[in-house]
Amino acid sequence: MIGVLLADDQALVRTGFRMILENAPDMRVVGEAGDGSEAARIALEHCPDVVLMDVRMPEVDGVEATRQICAGDPAGRIRVLMLTTFDLDEYVYAALHAGASGFLLKDTLAPDLLSAIRVVARGESVVAPSTTRRLLDRFLAAGPRPDISATPVDALTDREREVLGLVARGLSNGEIAGRLYLSEGTVKTHVSRVLTKLGLRDRVQAVVYAYECGLVRAGS
Repeated sequence: MIGVLLADDQALVRTGFRMILENAPDMRVVGEAGDGSEAARIALEHCPDVVLMDVRMPEVDGVEATRQICAGDPAGRIRVLMLTTFDLDEYVYAALHAGASGFLLKDTLAPDLLSAIRVVARGESVVAPSTTRRLLDRFLAAGPRPDISATPVDALTDREREVLGLVARGLSNGEIAGRLYLSEGTVKTHVSRVLTKLGLRDRVQAVVYAYECGLVRAGS
């Protein structure tokens, strides 16, 4: 059973999500929070599998709450799935750096929401070309580049660099396997090695890293 914490400052929104989740046989709502501070506190106390986190909340927003949760949970047991609207996603870039495992638009259909929660609960990340790629193109092109010299991309093999580039373009493990004529298990191993070598938390951070180090160019 997947335990989900709902974090949104609008009670009606939380009620809507609760109704969707309660109809799923493999999910249960373990708590609700109306602001980021409360979300971080409840998450670290009760360790839900997934926190469904709104970006914009009063006082402590979803980005800072995500940072607090990830800092307090270095083992990565709690996964954060951000909710946002497309027009205010300068926050999303910061959320990815804070440790979010992905994000969805608030108008996502119920089946897609449930599917994304299951993906994140398995320890994977939601990196959909239709959302993540467009946002990364927009904000990584204009955003500052942090110092990444401590984890140079040169530490990767040619194959690992190739796999990282395809991950950054939003391809799934199965799609990468087809593109490179590899088994899906081999691709999964390559992705795992990339994350370990670069000290990254998950697939979403791998996407950000690939853009920041210039392996993939925004709009390419």
